[in-house]
This record gives sequence, structure tokens and C-alpha cells, in this order.
Amino acid sequence: MSIKSNIEWTDATWNPIVGCSKYSGGCINCYAMPIAELFQAQGVKGYENGFQLTLRPDRLDIPLHWKKPRLIFVDSMCDLFHKDVPLDYIKQVFNVMKRADWHIYTILTKRSQRLRELAPYLEWLPHIVMGVTIESDKYRDRLDDLKATPSHMKYLSLEPLIAPIERLNLKGIDWVIVGGESGKNARLMDTNWVRHIRDWTLEQGVAFWFKQYSEYKCFGNVPKPILDGQTYRQFPNFKSGIPSLF
Repeated sequence: MSIKSNIEWTDATWNPIVGCSKYSGGCINCYAMPIAELFQAQGVKGYENGFQLTLRPDRLDIPLHWKKPRLIFVDSMCDLFHKDVPLDYIKQVFNVMKRADWHIYTILTKRSQRLRELAPYLEWLPHIVMGVTIESDKYRDRLDDLKATPSHMKYLSLEPLIAPIERLNLKGIDWVIVGGESGKNARLMDTNWVRHIRDWTLEQGVAFWFKQYSEYKCFGNVPKPILDGQTYRQFPNFKSGIPSLF
């Protein structure tokens, strides 16, 4: 849980679940795991189990207390559609988003098959934005699972981008975020991969956000996310009717 976030494309994070498990290639150098383990070592409340998946029902009502509208990233320290998160608990998360409808919520998953399976049982209101992570062409089928859900707005997180991704059909997609891997073990992200994604994203009229280069051999001196002399920080037109927060 955080009122502020260091994630550039969101305003706040909300973690009614903490902890996860590695699932696909993009998880190898998971950013959340060392954070959870550090919090556990420091005795931070809520991280007694480190990175072991833990439901935190005491955090469910947090967005209800944030009276100023925010763009909220749901479960930055977990995956809401992890197999160990019960459907009933996911419904509770969605119920809070329904009640605190002055915010915009973004949810992101790598577990797109479970998302597709459970989506019919959830209430998809216009201020709930659903996304999937596609870190390489190997996982491009996640896009089909996302498109099959009834969410009003959809986005892709191509982060950490660990291999080139060939052109995707973005019909029905509102936003594409691209970023390299962070941390001391970060893998290479070729600038041409980003350039290629930018081109086919903008050609299809979809908002494009270039978040960061990878920290591959940068030793802390990561270049600013400028591509061909331009910064790309585009937001979609959120359909909830809530004015843009940025």
C-alpha cells in the first residue's frame, strides 16, 4: 500500500495482497521479491511472510479513505489472478473498486488464462482498466486472453522487455507501456525493439508510454527514457468520466 508511487505511470499503489511466485520469463529478476524480503527483515507490518503470497483483508478498504481521485495500480506486489488468490477474495477487491468509484484502477497480470476463466464472474465497471504483461513474443497469446475479457479498457505492459515483439493487433487496446528490466541483474533491452513497438503502436492510434531503458551494465547510470529525441508519456482517454489526473 502506498499513497504515492515511484511507478511513473500511476499515482498510487494498493496492495490487498502481498507476495507472489515466479511464473514466466519476465519474473526471473522480479522487482517485488527483494522489496518484500527487505520489508520482512525490517519488520514492516504486512510482510511477516516475506514474498510468500498473503491476503491482507485489512487493506481492502484503503481506497475508500482516499477522497481525492487517484490513478491506482492494484497489487503492484502481487498478481491478483495468482492461482492461490480465491475468486471470492478477487470479488471483494472488485467490490471495493465499485464502491470507491471516484478512482481509476489498473490491474496487471501475467496469468491471463485465469483472468479469462474468471472474468465472467467479475463486475467490469468503466473505471477498472485491465492489462496483461507480454515480455517477449513467447507470451503474445496473452493478448487474446485479454481481448476475451469484458473490461471496458485494456492495456499491455511490455515490461520487462527481454526480447523483440513482432507487431501485435491492438484493436480494442487503449494503452501500451514499454520498459526495460531494472536491478543489478537486468537483461539487455535493445533500443530497436522499443522503436519497432513504438511505430506499430502509434500507427494503430494507441497511447504509448516508454517507461525506462534497462539497467543492463549501466551500474546506476541508466539513460533517461528518450527515444529519437522525444519522450513518450501518453495516457489513454479513460472512459470512466473521471478527468485525467495528470
